Amino acid sequence: MNRADARLTLARPDLASSELEGIVAAACYAEPRRLRLAQPSAPVRAAPRPNAEQVDQLIHGEGFAALERQGDWLWGQARRDGYVGFVEAAALAPAGAMPTHRVGHIRTFAFAEPSIKAPACGPFSLNALVVIEAEAGDFARREGGGWFWRAHLRPIGVFETDPAGVAERFLGAPYLWGGRDSLGLDCSGLVQQALYACGLACPRDTDQQAGLGCEVAAAALARGDLVFWTGHVGMMLDGARLIHANAHHLAVAVEPLAEAAARIEAGGGGRTTALRRIGRVGGEPA
Repeated sequence: MNRADARLTLARPDLASSELEGIVAAACYAEPRRLRLAQPSAPVRAAPRPNAEQVDQLIHGEGFAALERQGDWLWGQARRDGYVGFVEAAALAPAGAMPTHRVGHIRTFAFAEPSIKAPACGPFSLNALVVIEAEAGDFARREGGGWFWRAHLRPIGVFETDPAGVAERFLGAPYLWGGRDSLGLDCSGLVQQALYACGLACPRDTDQQAGLGCEVAAAALARGDLVFWTGHVGMMLDGARLIHANAHHLAVAVEPLAEAAARIEAGGGGRTTALRRIGRVGGEPA
């Protein structure tokens, strides 16, 4: 194999995606099977066992390109952020139609009938993807069943404009390594979800995210700017305050950047490594 990033390359010495033929060396190549997550969320693990490290997380409706089955697990690649790992086969279903809407609320439920008194399943977190096939009053039915409150959905292509405002909705959510949903997420997961809601593609890990946007001076930091350390990232709420999912609070928290930076350096995390400003975001397409 070449030196492609293993996190984002659906390849091993013995097997690789057919899309990589002629690019990555492997003993054989196969066509991935396109699936979607049918559950509200599911871990992407480093190995095909339930106690393996969670390296990423799929959120409802996100695509997964499955290349190989190992017992109850499928090895493949998350289509939204490109991360490679193992997902339980029972959590996935055929890809079907392209999503028409995403969840625009921090989290919501799907009801068995168009009534808030009907049995509910979920919760479905911000940026979950759904195919809406019918509407009834204030409810919208997804393909496969379940009625969402229409006000909690946004059509694909309609985005928000304030990533920091999106991040603030996660305030207090518990820290979870590899997590990306509103019930638990890590530092890069918080940044990724905030940017997704604003219509921006975003890689999964902090070292990858540090290449986003352009460099900004410390004295010019403003709302929405990203601050990086080795293995950590936060988002500025203004010129002085940072929001980040962190292991110190074990939650998404807001604190002065100066205090966070001093604590991280004192704890052996070093000084900030990059300050980045993201370009134009969000809004409805022209």
